[in-house]
Formats: sequence, C-alpha cells, structure tokens
Amino acid sequence: MTPLERLRVEKAASDCGFERTPLEREGGLELRSAHFPETVVVRSVGELLFEVSSPAGLSLNDVDANFPVNVYGYEELYELLRRAASRGRTLPNRVADAFRQATADLPCTTEADRVVVARVGQAMFRASLLDYWQGRCCITGLEVPELLRASHIKPWASCERDDERLDVFNGLLLAPHLDAMFDSGWMTVAIDGEVHVAKALDPFARAALGVDRALKLHGIRPAHERYLEYHNRYVFRKAA
Repeated sequence: MTPLERLRVEKAASDCGFERTPLEREGGLELRSAHFPETVVVRSVGELLFEVSSPAGLSLNDVDANFPVNVYGYEELYELLRRAASRGRTLPNRVADAFRQATADLPCTTEADRVVVARVGQAMFRASLLDYWQGRCCITGLEVPELLRASHIKPWASCERDDERLDVFNGLLLAPHLDAMFDSGWMTVAIDGEVHVAKALDPFARAALGVDRALKLHGIRPAHERYLEYHNRYVFRKAA
C-alpha cells in the first residue's frame, strides 16, 4: 500500500465509523472502532483495487459470511466500510444492552415512568434502523430521514423481552405510507424480499399508494427471517 493509498484509506475509515488509529496487519490496515469490537482489514491488491476482510466476524455482505470482498475505487470502499460499521454498531443485543445501560437508573414504578423508559427504547431503535439502512427506506429508497418510520416487524407489544423489541433485525425503515400498511397488516415482506399486498386492498387504493407494481426489499439477512415469518403469519391480512 503506497503512502497516498494509506492516507486515503485512513480518511475513509475515519469518515465511515472506524475512528481509532489503524494498525498494520499483514500488508494491510486493520480498521477499528471504539463502539464495537469487530475489525476490518483493507489491503491494496492493484491499482484502485482493494481486498476487504473481517477476521473478527463482521459480515461484509448481505448474508452471514466473512470471506474477503474485492472493491474497486474509493467510492465502493466508502460504501462497504459504512455498511460494515453500521452493522458493527447494531448487531443483535447491542442496542438492547445500550438501552439497559441508559435506563438502569430511571424509575419504573408508575405508568408515566414506564412510558418514559419506552420512549428511550423507541428512540434508540429508530436510530439503529437509520444507521442500519443508511437513512433510506428499505423498499422505495426514499432518503428523507425526517419522513421515515421505524417499523417493527414483530410488534413491540408482542415481543417478550427487550432483546426482541430492540433487535435491529426486527425492524424496517419505511416511507410513511408503507409503514402504515405494514403496521396494520395491509402488506408484508416474504423472506426472499418480495412485497405482498393484502388481496382486500382494491386496485384504486393500490394505485393511489403506489403498490400496484412489483416491489422488493433488498438486504434481508437470515436474522430477519423469524420476524418476517411472524409478521406474515400473525399480522398480514391474508383473507380477501
């Protein structure tokens, strides 16, 4: 790795959430964060071609696999590092652990107390989904964070513990109309990412809502599947 490449990789790492000083590692740079223990190693393998791997177990693609990924150019490197850092911050139980730490000293004896605690959890859940889905609706691609909704796949009230309620894989970041449809069972998402709309919704309503065409969610991982299966079985309106 040339000095200029090293400088640009270090800049990309800092910008994308690996803010600790990189370490020399087997001809590359090991990128680190204070917010999660997983690391990423970047090696230069050609002109503007980089090999990115995660020996500490951080998945770098849309399935749970940790093999090296080759990316060309700094734009692709930035995108991969942003995705890796967001996953490091939002791996299962991390948001719930942060919630328990943040609310450990809050009273929880009255209904008003419990509402305050719940709001803390909901705010943390929304922040984790904005992070995980990179501030975009995971179906339409809408990139206006103020308009996006943090939608539970398995409803908050149906979750048995905080680890489920605050699991980033139990959530979708959706445009407002899709959030309303998903939350009330007018649509669901299959484990292959296909969006299904309830048969009871008439063609005029489908057209007005923009769901009269094939829609698909990209980025589903195995950890989403049990929640999507719950939504399809218990929330989705299957009957006409």
